[in-house]
Amino acid sequence: MSSPSRPPAARAGLPAMTVHACLREGGGGSPTAVVDEASSSLSGHLLTDDERRAVPALAGTSHAAFLSQDGERAAGSGDDRPVVTVRFFTAEGELPACGHGTVAALAFLAQRAGGREYQAALCVAGRVVEGRAVCGASSIEAAFEAGPVGLREPTSGELALLLPALGLRTAVASGACIATLGRPRFLLPLPTRSALAVLSPDLDRLAAACDRLGLLGAFVHAPISPSGRVAARMFAPSIGVPEDIANVNSSACLAAHLLGRQGTTGITVYMGDALGRPSTVTAAARRTSSGPMVEVRGTARIGHVLRLPERLVPPGGRTVRP
Repeated sequence: MSSPSRPPAARAGLPAMTVHACLREGGGGSPTAVVDEASSSLSGHLLTDDERRAVPALAGTSHAAFLSQDGERAAGSGDDRPVVTVRFFTAEGELPACGHGTVAALAFLAQRAGGREYQAALCVAGRVVEGRAVCGASSIEAAFEAGPVGLREPTSGELALLLPALGLRTAVASGACIATLGRPRFLLPLPTRSALAVLSPDLDRLAAACDRLGLLGAFVHAPISPSGRVAARMFAPSIGVPEDIANVNSSACLAAHLLGRQGTTGITVYMGDALGRPSTVTAAARRTSSGPMVEVRGTARIGHVLRLPERLVPPGGRTVRP
């Protein structure tokens, strides 16, 4: 929801860093805008939610991460690290979590801190996420623990809405599940990688189905190889992302699902090929008393700094575009 407490104000060239998250062999990845609201010449004022929603389109990215600090310190003896609050937005609104946005935020913070290794406590939707990063010569490897993951079978009513929207028959529903990490999403295996490659959902119909069911989107994947490699595509038109280049949290959900279904403890997920932006996410799952927990990893590259317009949302509320 938009913050109504004050009108959107003029900004003195708000900087947004583009971070390419979840690279594959040094290339591709999902461009993500990262804005540090605490040190971006905002005179102590945070952005409104309308302004945050404007940033992804202005930056040419699907998602944006916004960082702030409220003085809270990480728990633990002798741990004096500040907790960095991270919020995630698409053009459609706020997300309770974003995995590749978390990778981008960690890479941004690690690059700014300098040094080779970096650790951070990130507050995401009220939960503290322990993250770490290792800086290399041209990229940064970031990791954090996602979970717990909730898993259940989809109902016949859910399948009746989702499968036709994906252009599929009920017969392919074996192994499907609803997985929740931040928000629930539909996970569906297809019989072959070629079937995944040619998949062409009706995006309007899928958006309507996801809106009705309260789902983030549909994460569709090919069979897993003996080495743990799996190709996947994520369709999330309800949040303004027809197809996602990389979806870390859905990869974590798949790892948790495969752990329970066939005992697989680690996977490498390949995404973005259909969009010409190959990406890779690795996920290692384990069982805990509160449910499956998953450590996810992605490699990121720091891109360019974009100076956003002085007024992100002009009078009338229509987003300024570059």
